[in-house]
Amino acid sequence: MKREDKAVIIEEISQKFKDNMSFYFTDASGLTVAEVNQLRRKCFEKGIEYRVIKNTLIKKALETIDADFSALDESVLKGFSGVMFSGENASEPAKLLKEFKKKDSKDRPKLKGASIEYDLFIGEDQLAVLSNFKSKNELIGEVIGLLQSPAKNVVSALQSGGNTIAGLVKTLSER
Repeated sequence: MKREDKAVIIEEISQKFKDNMSFYFTDASGLTVAEVNQLRRKCFEKGIEYRVIKNTLIKKALETIDADFSALDESVLKGFSGVMFSGENASEPAKLLKEFKKKDSKDRPKLKGASIEYDLFIGEDQLAVLSNFKSKNELIGEVIGLLQSPAKNVVSALQSGGNTIAGLVKTLSER
């Protein structure tokens, strides 16, 4: 591959990393072609882009981002590397990996690491943590629900109290 071609690929990958605040690094070595195609299909269905990229190109693309990704060099960017760009929902790739691993007898693909809003999660043991992350919309919904809860309680108390007082006045007037 020529230097100009590499520069174009690095620029493209760098833009992907900037556009997607959440991305996962996986090791799918040992999977058959059919299994990799099945993984790609599941990724496509969930709106996740899965690409296999050379580690040197990933390193050079990450260098263009204003964040410290040096921890990825030692343990993550070695061997076979597939990158999952998740877009809006940061936990969706983790959920997909857990689901896919259940069907594989050798527990593949392996999670090498992930970056969520430039926070790094390194190692297979982080998969459970990542799969429990809530999406931005879910968090906003919870905050709105928490903010509305006290107001709803006050309104319902006032309404029930009004009915009680009206019933009491009616009962007293009938006597």
